[in-house]
Amino acid sequence: MDLSLRQIRAFVSVAHLRSFTRAANLLHLSQPALTVQIRRLEEALGVKLLDRNTRTVALTRVGRELAPVLQRLLRELDTVVIDTRDLAAKRYGVVRIAALPSVAAGLLPDVIAAFREANPRVTFVLKDVITKRVLGLVRSEEVDLGIMGGELVEPDIEIVCAAQDRMHVIFPAEHPIGAVPEVTLDVLASHPLILMDPDTSVRAIVDGAFIAAGRLPIPACEATYMMTAVGMVRAGLGLAILPASAREVRAEPSLRSRPIDEPGFERSVLVIKKTGRTLPPMAESFLTRLKSALQA
Repeated sequence: MDLSLRQIRAFVSVAHLRSFTRAANLLHLSQPALTVQIRRLEEALGVKLLDRNTRTVALTRVGRELAPVLQRLLRELDTVVIDTRDLAAKRYGVVRIAALPSVAAGLLPDVIAAFREANPRVTFVLKDVITKRVLGLVRSEEVDLGIMGGELVEPDIEIVCAAQDRMHVIFPAEHPIGAVPEVTLDVLASHPLILMDPDTSVRAIVDGAFIAAGRLPIPACEATYMMTAVGMVRAGLGLAILPASAREVRAEPSLRSRPIDEPGFERSVLVIKKTGRTLPPMAESFLTRLKSALQA
């Protein structure tokens, strides 16, 4: 069966207007051209749709049943075309992002708020997950963009932007580490440490820095979420090592943070996408705003 939109529009117009003359004028066709379109549609379907004489046009029973179906099909198709043009013009859309919890709670809300102020019809789907999950969601194309920590060597994943995030030690306001001249690895190792889960990018940075110095970090406690680590510090269980961007620390006014004065305690924050894939127009536009925020 070989149907065309021209044939369907021709039939729907005649069925609605009950006139070949008026339908031809509406479609900017000659009457013979309109007649050819109707005939080809009938041939493709194998049924007669219109009974026509020199003065009247009437729908056959099959034509009466088919006319509202094809009219609805055209209306839905027109809606899809209009919506697609709106998407291309960046008037609305959905941006899907997978991000580290620290970035999802820290940087992203402000960037999203500013972007939505300029683009009120855009919506966001934000998944806050650890780095391994970020990679998986980008690879499966469940999200448009990923924001992960650490290093990346994956042929099917492209880095579109990168920034640096310094590691800080988090401690109670009265803790003696607040008075030491420098927060060195030796100073850190002399206190109980609350470290992040081994699957997190923060833990990979901490382990790597300790190992590079010929030592192993021994955690007093481990946590998957930064808010949990912050709560453990507040309870006096030890000192936490978290990114400077972690807003969870600000939720506890009794806690303080200082940068760690050792090489290696710095995390790369990478914005990634699937290699060779074109981003939706709204996601591409948001990426431009996100790059500016990271650079700032």
